[in-house]
Amino acid sequence: MTIKITWTISELAQEFSITPRTIRFYEDQGIVSPGREGRNRVYLTRDRTRLKLALRGKRLGLQLSEILSLIDMYDGPGDTIPQLRHYMNVLTQHRDMLEQQRRDLDLTLNEITQQQNDCEALLEQRLSAGKPL
Repeated sequence: MTIKITWTISELAQEFSITPRTIRFYEDQGIVSPGREGRNRVYLTRDRTRLKLALRGKRLGLQLSEILSLIDMYDGPGDTIPQLRHYMNVLTQHRDMLEQQRRDLDLTLNEITQQQNDCEALLEQRLSAGKPL
């Protein structure tokens, strides 16, 4: 006899510190597909795992399409080499994008600092010359 482990939407929401609405969103996106017991949604281990992977992908800043692609890989055949290569590729692309954003932010912050320094110098100049602001 097999014991079936299930969770309610409230239990999963509490476990992952998210709202039931978030879980329903992932349900609408096809990431989880709960069964029903009367009016209640019932989530199996597969749903819990897929939800966990989706939340991890979100924390990494991945797009929903990337998250779906990665999650769907785990429902495929058991050969993990192509799955791992695909995951590495997604992570590398995402890292490259974030590093470019960091470089862009650094450039912008440096420009702001330069503009602030220029403004301070002009302000000092005006004040020391006794000119009105």
